[in-house]
Amino acid sequence: MAVKNGTKKMKKLKMPKGKIDMPFLILVLVILTIGLIMLFSASYVDAYYNEGDSFHYIKRQLVFAVVGIIAMLFIAYVVDYHILHKFALPILIVTEILLVAVYFCPEVNGVHRWIPVPIIGSFQPSEIAKFSVVVIFAHIISLNYKKMNTFKYGVAPFLPIILTVVPLVLFERHLSGGILIAMLCAVLMMVGGTQARWFALAGGGAVGAAVLAYFLGLLKSVWPRIEVFLDPFVDAQGAGFQNIQALYAICSGGLMGLGLGNSRQKYLYIPEPQNDFIFAIVCEELGFVGATIILILFALLVWRGFVIASKAKDKFGTMLAIGLVAQIGLQTILNVAVVTKVVPNTGIPLPFFSYGGSALMMLLAEMGVVLNISRHSNMEKV
Repeated sequence: MAVKNGTKKMKKLKMPKGKIDMPFLILVLVILTIGLIMLFSASYVDAYYNEGDSFHYIKRQLVFAVVGIIAMLFIAYVVDYHILHKFALPILIVTEILLVAVYFCPEVNGVHRWIPVPIIGSFQPSEIAKFSVVVIFAHIISLNYKKMNTFKYGVAPFLPIILTVVPLVLFERHLSGGILIAMLCAVLMMVGGTQARWFALAGGGAVGAAVLAYFLGLLKSVWPRIEVFLDPFVDAQGAGFQNIQALYAICSGGLMGLGLGNSRQKYLYIPEPQNDFIFAIVCEELGFVGATIILILFALLVWRGFVIASKAKDKFGTMLAIGLVAQIGLQTILNVAVVTKVVPNTGIPLPFFSYGGSALMMLLAEMGVVLNISRHSNMEKV
């Protein structure tokens, strides 16, 4: 991967440091603030009945939000993002070790996804995997971007990463995490210059594997989930319950919503409304108009991130910014698609909204990297 050569090239590149991109920072803080408000509104009933404290989730999330903002600003102003160029491979190796180590940790809800950590509580290595994949792909593409139209440089270096990280996440029974990481890999390769025919070949291979698995009877355990997705009422009190209650919430919200705090479905109808299905509570309380405004804010954040990427001084910064904001966009799209029953339920959180302290800190730290890239960019500072 020529880490040393890439590092030497970056050392020669001297770039003046400017101000961070204020529109991007403001968008992050606005979305985070709305997310915290909606988290409290969605969670206080569940927190009271299950934890004995209506403020249980919001107190913890606020602490992680403050720590995350501090980390974001520290990374934005103090840490030069080019250090990630040097440590791209070590970060990937540590990530894969953690993805293996998680199988030796206690099960939570029947799956191995979390590693216990004092004070923090626990964290998901898959959250780090998203970041490490973006970093290593940006590193490789920045070194080989003039030759990305060949198999040797546009496909081969990425295959070992994809074929190790994605299966390790999928084996955790973290389908949404594996899908998101695979999509991030595809986006970065496509933007980096990998030819379209390789994606067509990979897609054809995936379809062929799925057909073969069907005829071999390997999809029997998956079929009930597909049936529930097609018609959640076939198991209305079981697997389809969460989807049905989420749809009730979205429909009852109507155009303008029932008002902040006035959701009915959060009263122990939607299981754990502070997590993956928080967008249903958003729709119920803020209505179509409020939910649309929030999605527009996410779209603006992604757009501004792409602007920062387009103005970056070097290819590594460009690909790094694209990968980090693409993660936000893809994760938001997948979460909304799951909640609105466009795709099967894969258990994916809504960025800045869903409960999860370590995930929020990681997300804010990543936004700090994008802000750091903006300091070294050709953009006019606001």
